Amino acid sequence: MSLDETHASFKPLFFAQKAGRRAAELASRLLTFAKGGAPVKNPINLTQVIEESVALALGWANMACVVKISADLRSVEADEAQMSQVFHNIIINAAQAMPDGGTLTVSAENITLGAGNQLTLPPGGYVRISFADEGCGMSEEVQRRIFDPYYTTKAGGTGLGLASVYSIVMKHGGRIMVGSSLGSGTVFTCYLPSICVACVVCAAPAEAEPCQTTEAGGKGNVLLMDDDTLILNFATQLLEHLGYGVTSCSNGKDAVALYRAALKTAAPFLSVIMDLTIPGGMGGKEAAQQILASDPAARLIVSSGYSSDPVMSDFLQHGFCAALPKPYRISDLAQTLIKVSQITGSPVVRWLD
Repeated sequence: MSLDETHASFKPLFFAQKAGRRAAELASRLLTFAKGGAPVKNPINLTQVIEESVALALGWANMACVVKISADLRSVEADEAQMSQVFHNIIINAAQAMPDGGTLTVSAENITLGAGNQLTLPPGGYVRISFADEGCGMSEEVQRRIFDPYYTTKAGGTGLGLASVYSIVMKHGGRIMVGSSLGSGTVFTCYLPSICVACVVCAAPAEAEPCQTTEAGGKGNVLLMDDDTLILNFATQLLEHLGYGVTSCSNGKDAVALYRAALKTAAPFLSVIMDLTIPGGMGGKEAAQQILASDPAARLIVSSGYSSDPVMSDFLQHGFCAALPKPYRISDLAQTLIKVSQITGSPVVRWLD
């Protein structure tokens, strides 16, 4: 953010940033794969997720890829890391089915399902994503078991890749279908509920991040609680760059005391970003209840690197206004704070409702 595109360090730093994000996404996928858990949903641009998954596959797979995505493809509300895992696992399956090479055709389009549809999904708008390979295909018996946990036809396979794909798609309110015949390739088709086209979060590409965040224009004071000094310092710099005043602490007990003290001044905290887990100390869940007891209108944001934690997926049920999975980007931080500032009514009232 401190360099313009003409600086010699800009491109190397940009690619290092993308590599760091991919590493973070991989860690998140591994955690999800190991622990399961409900998705942490946000509006996402499926076009970007699909293209990145395909680009990643082309770096190692012996196959060609053709991508056909509708220009007006709708966004979906989903866990981006989990959706990346879905597409990655399907692409791996296609590559393994074409060891001597071939073409994978990926297409995505908007569809509308009516009442009583064969997919047994609620009527409404959906995005349909298809992955068609030219591989060896599957028998009917294999197709019936392809999504079963621990079922595999590959030597050394775990039988968990497509099982996790099925689980994730179902948890997002969608469906996944497979069509295949021996010697004629395979088609995996995902159906995901779509949302509005015009979405601030998903409309801006990652490359434009420095520009989109400078428009956020944050005002007010934010209380930041995290036991990791590196994260605390980094997040403080991001918040200050966005224009917010920042007060930081390392545990829930201090956060509660600081919030209550600020309530007695002319400048109470606009919002509180709270780490969910503090080893050996009060974490965000307990601290949130104590803060809400003092101020039912408190705007609390829960943050954690464990997206499978039930507090992250059901944050409203615990009195939080939003969830911010780690590691977060400056755009994530800016948009979450804007969203929280626009909430009307008491979080406690929404919780009880």
